Amino acid sequence: MRIVLAIAALAATALVYAQQAGFTRHMLQDQNLGLAERHAVQVVAEFAPGVAAGRHTHPGEELGYVLEGTLQLEVAGQPPRTLKAGDAFFIPSGTVHDGKNIGGGPAKVLATYIVEKGKPVASPAK
Repeated sequence: MRIVLAIAALAATALVYAQQAGFTRHMLQDQNLGLAERHAVQVVAEFAPGVAAGRHTHPGEELGYVLEGTLQLEVAGQPPRTLKAGDAFFIPSGTVHDGKNIGGGPAKVLATYIVEKGKPVASPAK
């Protein structure tokens, strides 16, 4: 059973890292937490100029910090926000959102996800 769960978790994690042109996620760590049903995944997301991540959700919370560049963050139920290097943001579990690089150079975000085990870290919004 443990092997099946481990394989499912790896497959689910791999799905979030499918890359689209101009947007990449670089895995830093994936750690189990004190809560048996959650894990923490930390990545650096990189956006080429004019590129968006695509509307998506997470099965848990996202905490983000803009390392470089300028992003437009769209979160369902909120007005769009412009974020620059040094700005932090929070996305509640299951909330549809998207980020787009609106600057002239690359943009980088340190993203930490506290998400349910066995589910993809990100799923396209319907």
